[in-house]
Amino acid sequence: MGALGPAHLQGAEVDWFSLASVVFLLLFAPFIVYYFIMACDQYSCSLTAPLLDIATGRASLADIWAKTPPVTMRAALLYTSWVAFQVLLYTMLPDFCHRFLPGYVGGVQEGAVTPAGAVNKYQVNGLQAWLITHLLWFANSHLLSWFSPTIIFDNWIPLFWCANFLGYTVSTFAMIKGYFFPTNAEDCKFTGNFFYNYMMGIEFNPRIGKWFDFKLFFNGRPGIVAWTLINLSFAAKQQELYGQVTNSMVLVNVLQVSCSWQTGRGWGAAHLSLWPPQGLYLVYHPVQLSTHHAVAVLLLGLLGYYIFRMANHQKDLFRRTDGRCLIWGRKPKAIECVYTSADGQKHRSKLLVSGFWGVARHFNYTGDLMGSLAYCLACGGGHLLPYFYIIYMTILLTHRCLRDEHRCASKYGRDWQRPAGGAGTPAPSP
Repeated sequence: MGALGPAHLQGAEVDWFSLASVVFLLLFAPFIVYYFIMACDQYSCSLTAPLLDIATGRASLADIWAKTPPVTMRAALLYTSWVAFQVLLYTMLPDFCHRFLPGYVGGVQEGAVTPAGAVNKYQVNGLQAWLITHLLWFANSHLLSWFSPTIIFDNWIPLFWCANFLGYTVSTFAMIKGYFFPTNAEDCKFTGNFFYNYMMGIEFNPRIGKWFDFKLFFNGRPGIVAWTLINLSFAAKQQELYGQVTNSMVLVNVLQVSCSWQTGRGWGAAHLSLWPPQGLYLVYHPVQLSTHHAVAVLLLGLLGYYIFRMANHQKDLFRRTDGRCLIWGRKPKAIECVYTSADGQKHRSKLLVSGFWGVARHFNYTGDLMGSLAYCLACGGGHLLPYFYIIYMTILLTHRCLRDEHRCASKYGRDWQRPAGGAGTPAPSP
């Protein structure tokens, strides 16, 4: 079905905006987030106070860095244990379920056709891993008391550096692997630009062995599963400091749980650097929202989540059933098209133009932006820092839309410009 994947490129040019964005993120993303964390830790979440102190000579970069907690053996052991535990769940859960759950069918799913014409299989157990991880977290918090639920906040900066070290290490390995021992040499994307190759990755689906898929694991496990634990630790710290958890913190935890369930090659897959800072902000600036404000934020976030999930569900349902399904209670409309994969084979495809994909090409991104805005609005209007995320996501998704348009136009040619029906009908979604 109409799977959207990067075309096989050899020596292809990268547009200047993409290249500039890649270089900027590679060089500065960790330090931008460090700046936010440092601003909260040392300047009560003011983004301008550190700059003013440096500009007026009241503080120097060395002074600020000296107050920053260094990487500790404790943090390194915590993070190593965390990643190892997630690797264990990723690799062992399928076998465990088959052994101890009679009738278990398994979560094996086929991926989309790659540019080389291959179809990879995935052992999908992310939800089970998330549930087990959080059950253990709550068991520790209320029964076992092996460690304090504030442990993530208490080691936040050292853990942050550990996560970035892993990210750059894995990304470097993935790039070397792509050049010298790729899983499938035909499913490699070389743009001729080192920075873009490093950031976006070379292999379409880098793997070790049959089942350990870099894209699936690093996009969905160490960072994303930890996201909700990070927020829970922030909530525990708020409880410890102020004797209560505010409704804004509850909202951030509830709304970002949904995002952590939305489960990259390259650098982006291995990092959770530009994470939403709302939970951290609320530890330093607890906000108790009015009932009307809280309900409005909740509804906005849930609506955004619904649009995002349903738009993607409609596309996946259409793909799985070859269009033999109902979308919004009706038989879906589609455009028949042909594209050529890297091996020279021609493939027939259908592009969905019903449901949310008949409203706009990238309506799932609209839902994503609505959810991102809800996280920010949950923090009130006292500081700019919580709103960084909606600014970042707007730039990111706008660029992604433009990139997707270019890729689909290259892949499907004139079929991508064909109207779905009458005049003014939006073009199809990939």
